Amino acid sequence: MEPYEMQKFYKPVRAMSTPETRPQHSQATHTGRSNIPSVSSNAEGEDIPEFEPFGLHPRGRPNLRDFLDVWDMNMLKTRDEINKKEHRTHLYNNDNLIVRRGQQFQIKITFNREYNPAKDKFWVEFLIGRYPQGNKGTYVAVSPNQDQTDGQWGARVLGSEGSIVTLGITPAPDCIVGKFRLYVAVMTPYGIRRTRRDPQTDTYILFNPWAPDDSVYMGKDGEIEEYVLNEAGIIYFGEASEVESRPWNFGQFEYGVLDACLFIMDKAQMPLTGRGNPVKVSRVASAMVNAKDDDGVIVGNWSGDYLYGVAPTAWTGSVEILLNYASGGMPVCYGQCWVFAAVFNTFLRCLGIPARVVTNFFSAHDNDGNLKTDAIVDEDGKLDRNLTKDSVWNYHCWNECWMTRSDLPEGFGGWQAVDATPQETSDGMYRCGPASVHAIKQGRVYLPFDTPFVFAEVNSDVVYWKRKKDGTQEVVKVDPHHMGKMILTKEVGRDESKDVTDLYKFPEGSEEERLATEAAVAYGLKKAEIEAPVTEVDIAVNVQDVQLGSDFILALEFKNKTPHPRTMVIHVSGNIVYYTGVTHAEFKSLTKQVTVKPGETKTVDVEVKSQEYLSHLVEQAMLNFFITGRVNETNQILTAQRVLTLQVPKLTVKVSGIPRVNEQMFVTVEFTNPVKFNLDNVNMRMEGAGLLRTKVKNYSIIPPNSSLTWTESFVPSRPGRSKIIVSLDCNTLRQVYGQAELSIDP
Repeated sequence: MEPYEMQKFYKPVRAMSTPETRPQHSQATHTGRSNIPSVSSNAEGEDIPEFEPFGLHPRGRPNLRDFLDVWDMNMLKTRDEINKKEHRTHLYNNDNLIVRRGQQFQIKITFNREYNPAKDKFWVEFLIGRYPQGNKGTYVAVSPNQDQTDGQWGARVLGSEGSIVTLGITPAPDCIVGKFRLYVAVMTPYGIRRTRRDPQTDTYILFNPWAPDDSVYMGKDGEIEEYVLNEAGIIYFGEASEVESRPWNFGQFEYGVLDACLFIMDKAQMPLTGRGNPVKVSRVASAMVNAKDDDGVIVGNWSGDYLYGVAPTAWTGSVEILLNYASGGMPVCYGQCWVFAAVFNTFLRCLGIPARVVTNFFSAHDNDGNLKTDAIVDEDGKLDRNLTKDSVWNYHCWNECWMTRSDLPEGFGGWQAVDATPQETSDGMYRCGPASVHAIKQGRVYLPFDTPFVFAEVNSDVVYWKRKKDGTQEVVKVDPHHMGKMILTKEVGRDESKDVTDLYKFPEGSEEERLATEAAVAYGLKKAEIEAPVTEVDIAVNVQDVQLGSDFILALEFKNKTPHPRTMVIHVSGNIVYYTGVTHAEFKSLTKQVTVKPGETKTVDVEVKSQEYLSHLVEQAMLNFFITGRVNETNQILTAQRVLTLQVPKLTVKVSGIPRVNEQMFVTVEFTNPVKFNLDNVNMRMEGAGLLRTKVKNYSIIPPNSSLTWTESFVPSRPGRSKIIVSLDCNTLRQVYGQAELSIDP
């Protein structure tokens, strides 16, 4: 910019300071606001000195036998030792000690001589973050025989053998969750003597759903096994009448994932003092999993153009995403709702918060907050796409996490809805929840956080309006049962779906449902009272399962409920849609005259050819048929719609070799191109928790009816049941998966 141009925008002012003394935003500090910077990171600071002299010192050379000296600390931290077994942390691929709060763990301290409780005094110190302070919970000192009272830390000597003392330490059930540094301090006549800094003694403390005093206590071992310890998940998608599923590797115990989860909270600059509260942790993480406003983990992309990243449908698990984010500190490209939910699920389970992914089929995304989604048709019954702005997602995935809610009235703990997909801002950030699922069901939308938004997602009405030529509109149909038609999650201990719709809403049309809606309106949610005219003719749309690339028949069933014949003009609009309900292209449009006799049910077949839709396909191969029309005798408007998910081929995954730890095995993937065109730039991924890290293979072209075979070797690192998950993805064929389950012997 030239000097003259700069003068047009900037007025000169008298300099009050030189550039060297003028404060810069990038150099802003805590000075003048607080004595120390905000403590919002697990990063180390300057810890207390190894030797801290105080008071008067005895003259002469000290007698080293007069006081204890620590020779060794055994953290009992291997996978086969007592701590990780009893704390159910043996699956973590991490060399440090990992324990859960509110439960005793053991360490062995070797002194230079036998410990004498009568005259020897020592204690164990736990520090986290910079500037650790006792009143903040970031510095904790526990002494032997310090009983745990009032939810505080406790310690006691469990036994001693010669110079070795076994100490049992119980963290407070509400202590900070994170990575603590550990020291042993001994009182001597010359001052306090501490052990040297040793990263090998660093200890991770996690939430504990097995501890009754922990706010994430669940109490049912079978459910905790599923919602905390299970690394393999299933995510449901598609349409309510044609539910599809895909496997996902949460991988919460894989190497580096725990540190990545702590890094997410550090990146959010979340104060350490709040990291013991699952409400605060889940709320912060729901914002950080998406990159919308805070450079979080995943960049959302629904455009279909994934040139500079990985297509959301190509991912097979959370591990690769989290490790890439932690290593570079930059958002990972790309994700959509199930990716956000799956990565968020890994975060929660990794830290010990029971969590699951749920899918809401037909999810309202109306920003007006008026419990209705509007569709506009003209006087002939054709859909007006310019005026129809509200969208209905064919499905939407979010998370539930289990916790008590001491900030809410009694009875609203348990499952909480949390959503990391960036849709609307909450308190200025793209996040949602935790919202009590029980509060959603009861219509208590005044309870935090974001309860009104989730209530609307599962309870909105679909309202069809007829736009007249004078610009006015009138209601022609109200569908109160379309949204939240079905809410699914994975069944405990089985690869089957569990319907949890009844946790979110009462049965449609019941008195309880009416009272819940009235409560939501009384507490501030908008709902227009709309009555639609009684329909004379009902339309149902039927279609059989359709394989991608096949022709099929759309059967329109008309039922005349009057004693008079009815003649109708019917418009059929076939559209390629994203799963968010947004139309990509219309591939079929036709008009039919239909006559139905009094009381008759008549079926009209509409043939759909594969060449009509194949060239327009995007994303997840969904077709949306919108059927509208007008009854000639009464001018009544008729409407119906049907979302059709095309069935895509599956990958064949076979495993060979001896299923034993440290034995070489092989996995082979087979695929045959079933469509009548080339598949270009095909990306394949495979991974398995405890089996193999993510591997990627690319194929430039796969011609029609041609096959490929991909074989990889792997060496299992731990025993137990696990899965190898494989995906195939390209611009014209997505959501292609396969898996193989195997049991590894020790």
